[in-house]
Amino acid sequence: MHLYPAPLAKISEDLVNGTLDLKQYINEVCDRLERDDIKVESFLPEQGRRERLMKEADSLQQSYPEPEDRPPLYGVLIGVKDVYRVDGFPTRANSNLDPKVLAGSEADCVRLLRQAGALVLGKTVTTEFAYFEPGPTRNPHNLAHTPGGSSSGSAAAVAAGFSPLTFGTQTIGSVNRPAAFCGVVGFKPSYNRINTEGLLYFSRSADHVGCFTQDLEGMILAAGILCHDWKEIKVTYKPVLGVPRGKYLEQASEEGFAAFSGQLDRLSDAGYSIKEVAALDDIETIADWHRKLIAAEMALEHEERYADYGDLYKPRTREIIEEGKAVSKAELEEARKQQKELRERLETIMREAEISLWVTPAAKGPAPEGIESTGDPAMNMPWTNSGLPSVSFPAGRSKNGLPLGVQLIAPFMGDELLLSWASEAALVFEEFQAYNL
Repeated sequence: MHLYPAPLAKISEDLVNGTLDLKQYINEVCDRLERDDIKVESFLPEQGRRERLMKEADSLQQSYPEPEDRPPLYGVLIGVKDVYRVDGFPTRANSNLDPKVLAGSEADCVRLLRQAGALVLGKTVTTEFAYFEPGPTRNPHNLAHTPGGSSSGSAAAVAAGFSPLTFGTQTIGSVNRPAAFCGVVGFKPSYNRINTEGLLYFSRSADHVGCFTQDLEGMILAAGILCHDWKEIKVTYKPVLGVPRGKYLEQASEEGFAAFSGQLDRLSDAGYSIKEVAALDDIETIADWHRKLIAAEMALEHEERYADYGDLYKPRTREIIEEGKAVSKAELEEARKQQKELRERLETIMREAEISLWVTPAAKGPAPEGIESTGDPAMNMPWTNSGLPSVSFPAGRSKNGLPLGVQLIAPFMGDELLLSWASEAALVFEEFQAYNL
């Protein structure tokens, strides 16, 4: 399987200034999709995709004939995880329900990218309702392995080079984990930093809009359009990195932990100060509360649909809904309270230990073999629960050649600092990039 370079920053620049012809770009991507996505299955099928995009390109060219007037994502082809509502596309969420039951207004984040000139290449495959019931998507690095989930199609589409920017969601680990498995950049912002309106919700207290790109420069470009009140910054000093030693880190596989130790050595050799900090030793309790939270809110979100169409839901999805129905209102409120307390606790530790960012493995290890499972999101869960911004990027390879990622986490609303620092830290591992960016 060939992995095509598709850096968002370069593609958007070339489309805006006309170095890359818009219709040529569309034809090349559609050719690539028709040839290679039959193996990866990252996008949902669409009759007449090329013809639709050519018509949209005509309209865009008529609206912006002069390069200096073009919006920043002029003509960029984006993928949208099929739990977001997009005008002109059905929303199925990899379920057997009639799309009319799931219909609604277009997602605010999709609207923002369209206003910035982006064209929707298509809907990407998700697990059913963004939980664990997998779809058909395969990892472009090795088709015998999972790309991760639930944003499986979005991560794989960027890894394969079909789209330079795709939307995912993260409720446990559905952006950072598949990004690590697929060797791309995955960014989960601070909770609610990107508006979730128009999303088919899993858990309103835990759902985050997230994105995938091949390049951190491109991720900064996308974040500046999507994140509320974004400030352009450039930090000139290296962050102090905190390693949460203890039971949380012990969840990594033997290979994953060994790789992480090597990643820390590389960062230290590059001049980064690294501190080991006792944190998250109650990870099992945090995981229990997170599970109650998302199960209860999943049951609430699907209450009416599940009552009418419960027999159409797949087994793993039915399981978590039934589990959520048994969570009491008092337990749900306590789970929401625990979220806020965890955020405060993690930020207090950061202040007292004088660390700028947490650094952890982005996943327990490389992508598992097979597509029956999407992998374990344990390394991402506490950062999602607490709503802290996190980013993962390629930082090595496993014994079988699959990508490995490292994950950086900033204080709440520290998204600008996070991506700026990550763009520098990723240079330490640039030889592991699968693309000639």
